Amino acid sequence: MKLIFASRNKNKFLEIEKIIPKNIQLGNLNELNFYDEIPENEETIEGNATFKAEFIHSKFGVNVFADDTGLEVEVLNGKPGVHSARFAGIECNSNKNINKLLELLKNKKNRKARFKTIIVLIFKQQIYQFEGIVNGEILYKRKGKNGFGYDSIFKPMGLNKSFAELSIEIKNKISHRAIAMSKLIDFIKEIKS
Repeated sequence: MKLIFASRNKNKFLEIEKIIPKNIQLGNLNELNFYDEIPENEETIEGNATFKAEFIHSKFGVNVFADDTGLEVEVLNGKPGVHSARFAGIECNSNKNINKLLELLKNKKNRKARFKTIIVLIFKQQIYQFEGIVNGEILYKRKGKNGFGYDSIFKPMGLNKSFAELSIEIKNKISHRAIAMSKLIDFIKEIKS
């Protein structure tokens, strides 16, 4: 079975490539000769993931999945949330996003946060949704060099390390994306049996 992952994010692709079983062939957008960015203009994480999957499915008619992830900070009423990738502006990067978040939390004692991933799968014309959530807290400064995005300032509950201090193998067992992917993989095993 082949599934196209509707993302241009190389870091996400590498994470998912390590999680997905060998009997599922993981394809990318380049194989479809599609090199553009897919718009992310929806108001929710679920909306973005659904739009991306439907966009590629409607163009190419392939079995496809897409994800969207947001970091939701309790004291900021769930922000940056759906705007996590562009939190510091349209032309921003992870460093600027982290700086803005740390500045907003500078005098806040409540550091509770969660990462939320939604994966939307379109398989044989049907739409399925899978969710992964990891609760934790925002650190006061960056720790670790691995990972991407907000990983260096997010410490998952029950661990004394940020996501960026974990190896990809450990992160792939406990991350929000891994949890959502695990649900997708279980679903595929079920429908194939």
